[in-house]
Amino acid sequence: MRNILTFLIGILFGTGISMSGMANPAKVINFFDIAGAWDPSLGFVMGGAVVVAFIGYRLVLRRPSPVFEPSFDIPQNRRLDARLLTGAGIFGVGWGIAGFCPGGALPALGTLNAEVVTFVAALIAGMLVTRVLSDWAAARSNTAQPAE
Repeated sequence: MRNILTFLIGILFGTGISMSGMANPAKVINFFDIAGAWDPSLGFVMGGAVVVAFIGYRLVLRRPSPVFEPSFDIPQNRRLDARLLTGAGIFGVGWGIAGFCPGGALPALGTLNAEVVTFVAALIAGMLVTRVLSDWAAARSNTAQPAE
């Protein structure tokens, strides 16, 4: 049952992304082109998503636990650190250059468009490089600690 619900939620998400135009890189780039052919319509899409998420979280978090998990997994770290800001910056620059965000690229992957496939491949490569570098940095900091 969990897999069926996950699949249906994914279909709903992908349909919404596609219908809103967020899977269309030209529309996304025009949203960011404030000085040129600016298209503010994605701002309404994002604003609507924020309102729905705000209400949804308020309703869901009233429950004692999720339907398919023993507890909610809510991040405890609320700090704005260099890692978060760097990642957000890279995400935003990549989104503005490519015209895709991961949420819009995954449903568009079904088109088998070479640009989409290339973007998703680069996305996966970036995630793998980040994982390797994070593991390397963690191992390096552990070896730099003096033994007690």
